[in-house]
Amino acid sequence: MTFDVVISGGRVLDGTGAPPYKADVAISGDRIAAVGRLEGARAASVIDAGGRLVAPGFVDCHAHGDAAVFDPGVQLAALRQGVTTMVLGQDGLSFAPGSAETVAYTSRYFAAVNGPLLEGPLTVAELLDGYDRSVAVNTAYLLPHGTIRYDIMGPAAHHAARDDLDLMLAHVERGLAEGACGLSTGLEYLPGRYATAAELAELCRPLGGLPYVTHMREYGSGAGVGMAEVVEIAELSGAAVHVSHLHGPADVLLPLVDEALGKGVDLTFDTYPYLRGSTILAMIALPPQVPGAETDRALEMIASAELDAWWPELAQTYPRLTISHAPGLEWAEGLTMVAAAERAGMEPGEFCRRLLIETRLEAGCVAARPDEGPAGEESVRRVLRHPSHTGGSDGIFVGAHPHPRAFGAFARFLGRHVRELGDWTWEQAVVHLASHPARRFGLADRGLLRAGFAADVVVFDPVTVGDRATYDAPRRLARGVDDVVVSGRPVLAGGELTGATPGRALRPR
Repeated sequence: MTFDVVISGGRVLDGTGAPPYKADVAISGDRIAAVGRLEGARAASVIDAGGRLVAPGFVDCHAHGDAAVFDPGVQLAALRQGVTTMVLGQDGLSFAPGSAETVAYTSRYFAAVNGPLLEGPLTVAELLDGYDRSVAVNTAYLLPHGTIRYDIMGPAAHHAARDDLDLMLAHVERGLAEGACGLSTGLEYLPGRYATAAELAELCRPLGGLPYVTHMREYGSGAGVGMAEVVEIAELSGAAVHVSHLHGPADVLLPLVDEALGKGVDLTFDTYPYLRGSTILAMIALPPQVPGAETDRALEMIASAELDAWWPELAQTYPRLTISHAPGLEWAEGLTMVAAAERAGMEPGEFCRRLLIETRLEAGCVAARPDEGPAGEESVRRVLRHPSHTGGSDGIFVGAHPHPRAFGAFARFLGRHVRELGDWTWEQAVVHLASHPARRFGLADRGLLRAGFAADVVVFDPVTVGDRATYDAPRRLARGVDDVVVSGRPVLAGGELTGATPGRALRPR
């Protein structure tokens, strides 16, 4: 028996939920050739997995690596957590499909989230081709509703007319044909905020079993409003639904999830194992009457006296904000809004105003939640134990001081929530982080260690695996994952990148 790669001596977690068992994993080309006792097998590359667990590569259901994934440092951060596939195109805003003007808008509006500007025009096929075999991890892509709406309607706040819907539908149908794995929305962002449930249900009709993935209109105490709209869209369209970063009080969220499931809605969700969130500052700080999708007009209004009374109203919010990304004001990155304002000799409201103006709305922030503490931790644990949960980091890699979830979420799932707290067994963790999300996004040949499946494999030490990134030091790499194979080729060996870039742009199968 001769193979390209043999991973020998480890205990296999195959993704089915079965307990770990002693076996070797053999790889030929980009496929798993055999799983079992393979005494005498020879291979060009042998990975000694003695004392470690061997699992299918993890699927990050919610990652903002749309532009950042080309950075080897971002690839290393993902692989050190065992992530071999990133699902991009999240929150309704990314780079395709769209004209040059649309790509420029989404790049600018979501610069603090998705990373540096890509140039348009871009089709989904062109974007996927750009990822394919150019990076060390796999990528999958959701059609971003906000991008599509902007491409057809610009920043308009009115409801979509029939002609608008027909043109948006054509984008959806073409994007799906070119390999998108679903449709995403960001209903707190612009222009997605202006869409109705009827518009979204219409655009979901071509999905054919692929998910409608939504950053809901409201979370936290208002999650009932957001979830009611999710159920309405599912019932009108028949689409499967996946709720992004379902974060907040478990007593509020879990009954809503179970109620939707009880109505026959095909629903899953992702959440990350931290209490704080991260987003663009404009979403938190701009009053609703400011048209954030029209940068010049928005900046004129922010600077005007008509909004003077607005900024003090956010006094309770400023202490909870840490600046993550501030182009031109990089000295403020890593400081709270209050501390940065003190350094600048200004009131927090005035500094927030300055930050929005001088970064042209590109500033990003990490936001603490009011319920931080033991109750919030217990809520996170209860949510991720739900069987409809899948792992997602909501990772943002932009700025000198991002949220640590980009560098630690999946390692934290394993180290803290499996080994330390026992929220999952090891076999349950692999279902939540690999096989369940692969099925949800139509990646039918991923997520299991089984002959004939794609050879995405992670080898990790159950004793040492864990996150090292913190709110104060958010870019520390995780530990305990030293060997990773993507599409049959070792991409991480001894904890370091090998230089191979076999990552595929994945299309649903």
